[in-house]
Amino acid sequence: MSIQDEERTPSLAERFPRLTKDVKTFQVREGEEPWTLKEAKAVASELIAEVERLEVELANADAELSELLRNSGDGAGDDQADSGSSALEREQELTFVNNTRDLLQQNTHAIQRIAAGTYGTCESCGGPIGKARLQAFPRATLCVTCKQREERR
Repeated sequence: MSIQDEERTPSLAERFPRLTKDVKTFQVREGEEPWTLKEAKAVASELIAEVERLEVELANADAELSELLRNSGDGAGDDQADSGSSALEREQELTFVNNTRDLLQQNTHAIQRIAAGTYGTCESCGGPIGKARLQAFPRATLCVTCKQREERR
């Protein structure tokens, strides 16, 4: 296998070989039009692009966090303000890395749901999430009712 083969990104058809059939099973709410193949491909492409962007962002943030942690012991002669500023910077970078990892996982999960033919189905109640909701927030795994219930807890 050549280097070019390893670097080649799989096409949508390769990633989602059953999408033409599966898109017909994507649930929609009453009054919504069924998903079209074009709409499903657009959402899948958006999610894939977001995953690729987040992977690069995460690699850069991980490298920066490692550098901050490596230099955290170099505080000889630093005053308390410098030390506090460095701690705050490390904490902010760690928060950013964790948030990016979480967002990456959500996008990956949405891609897996498309591939499995379960996209559009609420993971809590099994009802439709809603096409409009998914087009606005493609990572959604819960319908509005279940999401509201979860947030009240």
